[in-house]
Amino acid sequence: MSKTWYPVINKEKCTECLICVNHCKHGAYEERDGKPYVINPENCVHGCHGCGNKCPVGAIEYVGDTTDWIPPNGKKDNISDCGCGGGYCCG
Repeated sequence: MSKTWYPVINKEKCTECLICVNHCKHGAYEERDGKPYVINPENCVHGCHGCGNKCPVGAIEYVGDTTDWIPPNGKKDNISDCGCGGGYCCG
């Protein structure tokens, strides 16, 4: 299966605050030995920037990030198809 959207942690920027682990309601991350890891990239909701928006140092990047993607609901201003009710998906 090809996944076109998933988070990547820039280890050079990461301060290991674990905000991404604690924020993600979809189980994309896991803490191991005090460090965050992307363990389930397929769980990341396409278009969700929730953890990236919360990261204080901008260490979360996304493979497949594109501004021309249109969510299933057709509204870029309120992506919440993941069911979390977080507006711009978990933002």
